[in-house]
Amino acid sequence: MNGAPDPEIVEEWKWVKPTSPGTPVFSRGGIVCTGETYKNVVKMTFAKGAALPDPSGLFNSSLEGNVRRAIDIHEGDKIDEAALKDLIRAAVALNLKGKSKRTSPL
Repeated sequence: MNGAPDPEIVEEWKWVKPTSPGTPVFSRGGIVCTGETYKNVVKMTFAKGAALPDPSGLFNSSLEGNVRRAIDIHEGDKIDEAALKDLIRAAVALNLKGKSKRTSPL
């Protein structure tokens, strides 16, 4: 993907176990999305995907949940990079909006 949608996103590995190398997690103000690889698909799961606008219809998995939504990418799939960047920016904005709602004590 050319040009990061948000240069302040942090990538880290979480949930590492002796039986699993862990999961890459992309965060800013909270989890934006995770990336997982399976035999036939790469899955990007957006932590608050159900609350995000998806006018390009990128979400194609985990559509029944109340919170998360995912994009399953199969070998040979063409990704709409502009729409994906917009989705990532919207996820970051939602995370940061949630942080700004906290009030500081007097």
